[in-house]
Amino acid sequence: MSAPDAPDRTAGRRADAAGPAGERPTPPPADRGFGARLMTPLLLGSLLNPINSTMIATALVAIGRDFRVGAADTAWLISAMYLASAVGQPTLGRVADRIGPRRVFVAGTVAVCAAGLIGALAPTFALLVVSRIVLGIGTAAAYPAAMALLRAESRRVGRPTPRSVLGRISLAALASAAVGPALGGLLAATAGWRAVFAVNVPLALLALVGALAWLPADRDTRAAGGAAPSDAAARGGLDPFGIALFASALTCAMFFLLRLDAPRWPLLAPTAALTAALVWWQLRHPHPFIDLRMLARNRALTLTYLRHGLTYLVIYCVLYGYSQWLEQGHGLTSFHAGLVMLPMSGAAAVCSLAGARTKGIRAPLTVAAACLTAGSAVFLLLHGTSALPVLLGAGALFGIPQGLASTGNQAAVYAQAPADGVGAAAGLQRTAQYLGAITASGLIGLWYGQRATDPGLHAIALTGVILGGLLLALTLADRTLRTAGGRTFD
Repeated sequence: MSAPDAPDRTAGRRADAAGPAGERPTPPPADRGFGARLMTPLLLGSLLNPINSTMIATALVAIGRDFRVGAADTAWLISAMYLASAVGQPTLGRVADRIGPRRVFVAGTVAVCAAGLIGALAPTFALLVVSRIVLGIGTAAAYPAAMALLRAESRRVGRPTPRSVLGRISLAALASAAVGPALGGLLAATAGWRAVFAVNVPLALLALVGALAWLPADRDTRAAGGAAPSDAAARGGLDPFGIALFASALTCAMFFLLRLDAPRWPLLAPTAALTAALVWWQLRHPHPFIDLRMLARNRALTLTYLRHGLTYLVIYCVLYGYSQWLEQGHGLTSFHAGLVMLPMSGAAAVCSLAGARTKGIRAPLTVAAACLTAGSAVFLLLHGTSALPVLLGAGALFGIPQGLASTGNQAAVYAQAPADGVGAAAGLQRTAQYLGAITASGLIGLWYGQRATDPGLHAIALTGVILGGLLLALTLADRTLRTAGGRTFD
């Protein structure tokens, strides 16, 4: 931790030379540079994506009734946003690394405002899907831009980003995702389902005003006399063809994964062809959209993406599968099912705070993998007549890995990413998470079919046990995590 101290000592010597010895400035407090003015807009922006991912769930029935479409069609309101976010996160992270995170953050909040208005006024279902796509792109800007802004602020103040600051970003996402279904249900019941879209307008405006007022201006890389090599690289092309190939391959994969109960095997051919073309193009482009050579060299970062994707594959399987089973397999109302899920959300929030206070990375990720495996095993014991305390305990146990894995993997990406590419690296982390979510949707459809049953829940739980065990083995075998906790986040 000695490297970050050097800028502070240099600054102190300059201050002594500039003024009398008796006017030496007071050492900065621990969180100077990461205070409320910087964090408020970042936290507001970071909650927009997860809250919109879950808030729509309790409005789907009303939307389908008004537009006279079925559940298969309303599912596109979820899938469209996941797809847009999966492509948008690394794309906008790359843009943030090149033109500045503040500009990207501001543009994202403007897009969220537009999406809220389009959805609130949409006369057709197709336009409603368009609003969700725009919403996915707009909300995708906040997280990678926030990570890039924190890295820039760390350099400015000459000290690493406090782990607690990263924990707040993670907690904002977890907490907003947890309250999303309840907020969506409340809005739909009191003001109609269009309020679920309209509420984005005031939320985004608050984030926009805070960003314009408090976020530091982006550094101008076009200084006279030329730029440093890293800056020149940062201003490289955005590789639109690579982005198009990535989006096309991901779209084909999503269409296949969403119907694992009735596999569309012909989709595997274009998915494989587009993936091969993407790899070929990325290896030859001077500034690739996804730097495959960097990922091959940076084994630690690649393993972090794999762990994060596997973790959220299991989490989304249980999160959405459990809630459906509580209603259809256990006979609870949607309101009571939401109450039973509260201990899971509460445990995730508490463990997110605990993970933010932990200096290391390997230990919390190991505990998360172990709890993921144990929690999935507990779900193997549930059945339609299980007592309420058992249901609550099972959910609470499964909430532990959500909080620890979120903060642990976030800290790992921040430490392992290239210094001039943290925005794109953070975006790819979220892409891995969304791929887990899309795959989980397909597995839930495969195991449940038309209705959530005990055997279906047990199949989901067994999948979680197997993948959780694999995740635990990967975590224990990853030697890079032993030193990642001691790296500086600058």
